[in-house]
Amino acid sequence: MKYEGPRMSRSTEKFPAKHHSKKSLGQNFLVDNSVIAHIIDAVHPRADEIIIEIGPGRGALTERLVEKAGHLIAIEFDRDLISRLGARFSSHKNFRLVEGDALATDFCGFLEPNQQVRVVANLPYNVATAILQRLIEQRSCISEMVLMLQREVVERITAIPGSSERGFLSVLVEAYCEAENLFDVSPGAFRPVPKVWSSVVRLSLRQNVSERLKNPELLWAIVGVGFAHRRKTILNNLRQAPEKLGELLKRHGGAGIILCEAGVAPQRRAETLTLEEWSSIASVLE
Repeated sequence: MKYEGPRMSRSTEKFPAKHHSKKSLGQNFLVDNSVIAHIIDAVHPRADEIIIEIGPGRGALTERLVEKAGHLIAIEFDRDLISRLGARFSSHKNFRLVEGDALATDFCGFLEPNQQVRVVANLPYNVATAILQRLIEQRSCISEMVLMLQREVVERITAIPGSSERGFLSVLVEAYCEAENLFDVSPGAFRPVPKVWSSVVRLSLRQNVSERLKNPELLWAIVGVGFAHRRKTILNNLRQAPEKLGELLKRHGGAGIILCEAGVAPQRRAETLTLEEWSSIASVLE
């Protein structure tokens, strides 16, 4: 059963009323205490670890995380929130506030060599997918992510082969993470109230990915082309691949021959393919 939160929100608001959310930044601040508690239970912060929080906003989750985590690094893009967050949490010696854009942040740069970090975030809907891809790129120092995302995004992330929701993001996340959809959160848990539901997902980074994905650049180029036109077959999409990939396909006999060698029926559509089948296509081209 998925947790949907209470019907009535109980506000954790501690910021001055004059601070308004910015639509341009996709800000919807979490204000429901019971939902916050549920997220903290899912994260279960430890005194011996480092946690990075992306987009602390008004500090609702930050307040709980800083009490339990050994070290908390909060990354905030909105300059209007920086001074307020700094003043509110300045007494906590385990707290570090960083003004920055998560899409350009070197998360591993905050850590010593071989250190691991967990990431917690209520991601803005308008950049959530891009930030998730950025985090996966820096997976060498990240062990786990607990993220609040638009429910439709989580449905795409966790979509299995054959599902109409399956797309490039589904395959990417499956390759690098074990995904667990934890619970849903109703619009009433936020201020301002969004028009959509949210979901909290746990993404545990897989080990030894390099052994399974020998040529990731080629693999993701193929997957991207495969999903370029969802109504077309995998054969037709590969036949319309960009020049560089198209030349590689021709050198190996063309899209039809490659699919045959990979054991993939050419009339199938991209959403039906498993990660192993995508990898088989890439292996034929190596």
